[in-house]
Amino acid sequence: MCTGACSKFIAVPLYILALVSIICNIVLFFPDLQTKYAAEDREGHPRITEEVKYMGGVIGGGIMVLIPAIHIHLTSSGKCCANRCGMFLSIGFAAAGVAGAVYSLSVAALGLANGPLCYWMDFKELKDWKKHMWNWCILPKDVVEFNVGLFSTLLVAACLELILCLIQMINGLFGCICGTYFVCDTYLR
Repeated sequence: MCTGACSKFIAVPLYILALVSIICNIVLFFPDLQTKYAAEDREGHPRITEEVKYMGGVIGGGIMVLIPAIHIHLTSSGKCCANRCGMFLSIGFAAAGVAGAVYSLSVAALGLANGPLCYWMDFKELKDWKKHMWNWCILPKDVVEFNVGLFSTLLVAACLELILCLIQMINGLFGCICGTYFVCDTYLR
């Protein structure tokens, strides 16, 4: 496989993972799929988990991965950037994708570790509480499952983005040093 084809193989999943990250982060703003919690939070009454506001899925796993994915995809095009310079630039863009994926991964891990913000006697964050106390949450309905499901999805997406961007950094290095039509099979035999 040439390094250009490998770039295309990496870019397409990055598009999908970036979209998944953006959607998950936006949905996290609406626990119980209602806008009232976001509106109350905007008015100064904490109703949304702090880690959601860090926008790890939109900024890190979304924009900071989507921009490199576009460049990596263009690198795979024979008419655009399929040259050593394009592969060299893809290393830098992939590094930016790594940074975005690490940010998204960190925020998602914090969101899972700290737990949801929910009403059980008053709106309180259950971060210093034991996991078995999460069933005390009354409002928003099923917020624990909601947060765990979406933050877990963000965590998995960020891990995959991180792996793909790291692979592209190596692929870009091979493409830069050996040329874009470097065939791995000739060196593996």
